[in-house]
Amino acid sequence: MNISRKTSLFVLIFFCTLSFNSICLKCQVNGSINPAILNSKWQAEWISYPDISLKDYGIFHFRKSFDLKNLPESFVIHVSGDNRYRLYVNGAEVCAGPARSDPNHWKFDTIDIAPYLIEGKNTLAAVVWNFAEYAPLAQMSNKTAFIVQGNTAKEMQINTNSSWLIFKNEAYVRPKKKPLRTVVGQGEVLHMALYPNGWEHPGYNDSHWLKPKLLGQGIPYGKFGDWEWMLVPNTIPFMEHKLQRLSSIRKAENITARPQFLKGQSPVYIPANQQVKILVDQAFLTTAYPELVVSGGKGATITLGYAEALEDGNGTKGNRNDITGKTVNSDYLDSFILDGGSDIHLKTLWFRTFRYMELSIKTKGEALVLNDLYAYFTAYPFQENASFKSSDQRLQKIWDTGWRTARLCAGETYFDCPYYEQLQYIGDTRIQSLISLYVSGDDRLMRNAISQFQQSMLPNGLTQSRYPAYQAQIIPPFSLYWIAMVHDYWMHRNDVNFVKQQFNGIRNVLSWYEVQVDQNGMLGPSDWWNFIDWSFQPWDNQHPLGGSPKGIQKGNSAILTLQYVYALRLAAELFDQNGFDDQAKIYIRQSELLLEKTKQLCWNIQKRLLADSPEQNSYSQHANIMAMLTGMFHATEEKQVMIKILHHKELTECTLYYKFYLFRAMDRAGFGDDYLLQLKPWQRMIDLGLTTFAETPEPTRSDCHAWSASPNYDFLALVCGIKPGSQGFKTVKITPHLGALNFVEGKVPHPNGDIIVSFKKRGKDGLYANISLPGQLTGTLTWKGKTVQLHAGKQIHVLQPDTDIN
Repeated sequence: MNISRKTSLFVLIFFCTLSFNSICLKCQVNGSINPAILNSKWQAEWISYPDISLKDYGIFHFRKSFDLKNLPESFVIHVSGDNRYRLYVNGAEVCAGPARSDPNHWKFDTIDIAPYLIEGKNTLAAVVWNFAEYAPLAQMSNKTAFIVQGNTAKEMQINTNSSWLIFKNEAYVRPKKKPLRTVVGQGEVLHMALYPNGWEHPGYNDSHWLKPKLLGQGIPYGKFGDWEWMLVPNTIPFMEHKLQRLSSIRKAENITARPQFLKGQSPVYIPANQQVKILVDQAFLTTAYPELVVSGGKGATITLGYAEALEDGNGTKGNRNDITGKTVNSDYLDSFILDGGSDIHLKTLWFRTFRYMELSIKTKGEALVLNDLYAYFTAYPFQENASFKSSDQRLQKIWDTGWRTARLCAGETYFDCPYYEQLQYIGDTRIQSLISLYVSGDDRLMRNAISQFQQSMLPNGLTQSRYPAYQAQIIPPFSLYWIAMVHDYWMHRNDVNFVKQQFNGIRNVLSWYEVQVDQNGMLGPSDWWNFIDWSFQPWDNQHPLGGSPKGIQKGNSAILTLQYVYALRLAAELFDQNGFDDQAKIYIRQSELLLEKTKQLCWNIQKRLLADSPEQNSYSQHANIMAMLTGMFHATEEKQVMIKILHHKELTECTLYYKFYLFRAMDRAGFGDDYLLQLKPWQRMIDLGLTTFAETPEPTRSDCHAWSASPNYDFLALVCGIKPGSQGFKTVKITPHLGALNFVEGKVPHPNGDIIVSFKKRGKDGLYANISLPGQLTGTLTWKGKTVQLHAGKQIHVLQPDTDIN
């Protein structure tokens, strides 16, 4: 059936309202940017509202109408805004951005809007908001502004200039105070009587709108000596945006709400002058844009509150499925004051994180109808391209929960946690990146993170601990883990040019540490916040001691010194393999001296353990883990120390974060088969009803924390044993550790295709291995000390204690 573009416009708008992302991703242009856009001043200007402070709180709408005589096959535009924008074409939402960054690397999006255009009059519209001092901590900003630039001459009629119109939306009310426990931004207060309904559609009357203030042409990165925003192309895809129905109504006060309401089939009628509450349980944690459809209820107030878990009067969460005696203690609230309109869609500008959503409603003189309530899931569009199966069904639940955790902790940047902070921390991001590579195979967000951490570098040579963020924070150990991130990327991707771009940053970090070495040969007292793990001492009012072991601020820390050694050795390998062998030799020599002095001062001969400091009055798993990872011990000693790490009750124990490094040490020492015995903390979280993995064992602040998703990496890299055998994953090294499992199956996306393995035990020590390697990939399989060569394609190996049958 042929339908003209004009006739199909309403259908297109309706469809895009339901799922604009499926079209949006197809329209996103990753190549074919006109070189002039990247090398010359844009012909478009940044535009904003006239005669106000552009640093203050405000929500603004922009419109531009233009005519097309013929429908183009493509119509590519570049768009950006500060703080954020949402773009519409003929009433259909087509994209949102820009991806978070800093003004020196301000992202612009490139999109082909041809599928949304019609013959005749078209309207391009955008909402831009600046939350000013209420903006999320991760949201950097210069001032309120918007820009659109056509890619070539045929698109330049839409360039932002004085032909555009702008409107200041007074329906949004500046909040009275910031949330106490979060830094993800404010809740929103919206008076619908002041809202310009239909502003994004072609037929809207914009005669009362103003001409914009012109702020200057767009400036591409590195081409001019002064700028307000230095524009760079967005290198990651638009976020996923998918309709997500809500699961159940757990409680309703002063009203009857049927389950079918959440399916859009049974409206809820609320009489005039009534106060009601409805508690909705999504059954799992999500990151989504909630949307409520209402009619009537003039003057009524609807407030939405969100929680990862309900809490009792003492702030205790307990089992996440239990609601008895518990309430929503929301860190942000969204309020809508209604104007009595029909089929009004109430939605927020930014997404919310929740398992539980509470509707608190107070009507006035007119009854209110709740027609529907749903949400649009949003996250980085990672695909689950890996798989893991085993003879223990409990591991599947851990896999699924870990993958949900990883997904909710990835947006335009990686997030440490989606509810409280939404900040990209190096300590979390290293672990998240490996999960991304192994489960999805998508390396774009990892590259973006590595680049942003280098861009965060301060004059002293250290990266910031989290970035982007408008408030600087320095955790020196995280700068060392940034070096480990670069090494991880180098091992998994054949992208030497990108890796070399990080070398100056690596030199800067290691140079800062070099001057911190004390006369005794260990790192001396260190400034800033030297967080290692939440196992250690709490905060005080004078010093940033939270998570910092003894010896950090006064004396010498074995853990921090050995983490420096760890980074030096990874850097040495990077430099040696990429033409900087003299620098590599310097790093190796430095690491050897540090390692020798640390063992000399901190090794306790009687305990056969490494102490946290030369005073030898505290001992931790952490110090001995880092000693293991830096090669302090010979093979026999490694095994002895690892037994103590796993079983010595007096050692300070790792929390969920640092267990990632525990598992690396276990693998090195030959204890990979004991890994599955370490999963009790993850099983306990599932038993408590968590649907994502928490920041720490109970009691925990965050119910969803990226670093705790590490089993999704370990199941593939440690249990299935799939790891790069050489730089760039040019070969593979497979060393499975089945522990008590009878069989394991796994699939890992590789740049050449999928690595697929299936292992079954044969008797006490035998192994049946069915392996498929993609493309021309080759490698080795090792089991119980026996190694066989692997060729590209499918193969079967049967390994026995004394003989190999291939």
